[in-house]
Amino acid sequence: MNKIIAVLAIVFGSFASTAYAEGFEVGVNYDLLPVPVEPADPSKIEVVEVFSYGCPHCFEFEPTIEAWAARQPSDVQFRRVPAIFRKEWEILAQAFYAAEVLGVTNKVNMPIFEAIHLKGMNPNDPAVLAAVFKESAGVDAEEFLKVLNSFGVRSKVLQADAQGRMYRLAGVPTLIVAGKYTVYGQNFVGGNVDRLSVIDFLVAKERAARSQVKGAHAQ
Repeated sequence: MNKIIAVLAIVFGSFASTAYAEGFEVGVNYDLLPVPVEPADPSKIEVVEVFSYGCPHCFEFEPTIEAWAARQPSDVQFRRVPAIFRKEWEILAQAFYAAEVLGVTNKVNMPIFEAIHLKGMNPNDPAVLAAVFKESAGVDAEEFLKVLNSFGVRSKVLQADAQGRMYRLAGVPTLIVAGKYTVYGQNFVGGNVDRLSVIDFLVAKERAARSQVKGAHAQ
């Protein structure tokens, strides 16, 4: 089944590349990073979403990007990197990595967003975050706070901040494809679906480029 999905994705990707080639332009719909950033897994076509739980646009985008990520074939790797534009977003980045360490990301992801944007809770209060982790994932508050303030989590936050600088972030959510292409708010007009159409185009573009390289090496 995975092979069938991958083949269909390649076929659709080729079609998408042709269909959108006229409409999507560098400098208009997406930008090129002046210095490419090495993907976490170079064997995959990496799509990174740089986001923050404190960003209302990221909250609005979340269901759309989740659905998109769930239908990607095995050659595409989706991952998130928390942004730290503001000092108050640092603890939210810590919460993101604490969830990873505790293995509860899927359980707390939307509840954190909802606590901030629907319930009006203070995201800078560790006790508020601890309550979300307890209610949504059954994580004891003491354990959560220990992980939240651990050296490992703080190191990941510093790495995320450095990555954000390499991605030359201008806002969130920003999407980076293959460590080369960036798509952010200024690149699209028609909403989240249009933004993901650009991402599909760039994934297909990268897939085609890799196929050409493999074909050249095979000759």
